[in-house]
Amino acid sequence: MKIKILLAVVLLGVPAISFAQAEKPAPAPTPAPAAVPAPRPTDVASRDAVVAALYDSISGPAGERDWNRFRSLFIPEAQLIATFKKKDGTLGYRAMTVQDYADHAGKYFKDNGFFEKEISRKVETYGDITHIFSTYESRKAADEKPFERGINSIQLWNDGKRWWVVDVYWTGETPETPIPEKYLTKND
Repeated sequence: MKIKILLAVVLLGVPAISFAQAEKPAPAPTPAPAAVPAPRPTDVASRDAVVAALYDSISGPAGERDWNRFRSLFIPEAQLIATFKKKDGTLGYRAMTVQDYADHAGKYFKDNGFFEKEISRKVETYGDITHIFSTYESRKAADEKPFERGINSIQLWNDGKRWWVVDVYWTGETPETPIPEKYLTKND
């Protein structure tokens, strides 16, 4: 008899425990990312086009950039991540949302020319994802000698309708880390 009562309590208690757990409030939803502006169809038609649009949208003489065009290239949750050597010699990074990048770089671009172009590319694709090691040169004027070179690690996604930039992760060349020759050869 004691076993039947114990079994009844256990069996009746299980739905109560499950119900009590179900009654807990759900965690607060993550705020939705900002809406992505409509892209120029030619900017997102191919992986070559989206990479060209990425470089083109940040390059130009001092002044405003078309930040809506820039934002239209990225998935809403995209990040841009710069790596660098700090003053104390340690390595660091700065992760930014697309809007963070536009805000930060936009201030610099208002007063400074900035021209970045791809000089070499290595591509890996599997299914709907692509990774590009895009070697770049940066200039303050289109006809000047580069003041920096580095590699942009660009992740792309094709949703069947268009290409999206998922993230851009980059580092500049230093005397301690020269760009290997394999990343300076002809584009893939």
